[in-house]
Amino acid sequence: MATDQDSVIRGLHHNAYRCRDAEETRRFYEGFLGLPLAGTLEINETKSGRPTETLHIFFGLGDGSYLAFFEAPDMPFEFKSQHDYDLHIALEVDEQTLGRMLARGKAAGIDTRGVADHGFIHSIYFRDPNGYVIELTAKQPGHEDAMNPALNGAREKLDRWNLARKNRAASKQS
Repeated sequence: MATDQDSVIRGLHHNAYRCRDAEETRRFYEGFLGLPLAGTLEINETKSGRPTETLHIFFGLGDGSYLAFFEAPDMPFEFKSQHDYDLHIALEVDEQTLGRMLARGKAAGIDTRGVADHGFIHSIYFRDPNGYVIELTAKQPGHEDAMNPALNGAREKLDRWNLARKNRAASKQS
């Protein structure tokens, strides 16, 4: 198992997702969420030499990482409704911002839900113009302990989950 000293990963640079319309996406992420448009990259040819018309847009996050989107009208992509658990982007805010953004989303007519109390975080949820679920989350007291594998039993819980799943599958086969 790798330790912090063994890891060559320095942090997250960006996550990237497809978008239907770069400008519509910009209005949501920059205009509504307040993430600054930090950069764009036009791609006219893939590394395999195929011509393309693709725009890659980057929005800056407070920790120096980016949330990015690709508009690629020449490449088919099926946007489909996802359950929150299937795919969501969680961004950290403080508790006061959580309340303000909840009210702002409802006032703007954006699909807005919350506040969900997950114990170690409080969360609210929006759908962006592409259908992606955006979670804004505020850390709660005890967050550090809840995310500390030396204290939270994460490995043991995962092992128990996997054993129970295998037992359920075996009992269905019998």
